[in-house]
Amino acid sequence: MCGIVGLIDTVVGRVPEGLLATLRDSMILRGPDGEGHYFDGPVGMAMRRLSIIDLEGGWQPLFSREGQVVAFQNGEIYNHVSLRGELEQ
Repeated sequence: MCGIVGLIDTVVGRVPEGLLATLRDSMILRGPDGEGHYFDGPVGMAMRRLSIIDLEGGWQPLFSREGQVVAFQNGEIYNHVSLRGELEQ
């Protein structure tokens, strides 16, 4: 099921790490298998992970190759094997 939380603090200019951790950990039943977080200035994002398909990988946040894009995602791609075959061709 997973869980994602994000905060933007435009007053102080940074999200308190303890507050974001409390919000993230309040969702532990949605994702007991892992956690992740990201802070950048006034933005803080965090997630809880429920591992279904990719038990070893899938840790977040995800970064683009150049590191300019940071993302959290929720969901599984259940037909990933056939999609991978199509994309590799």
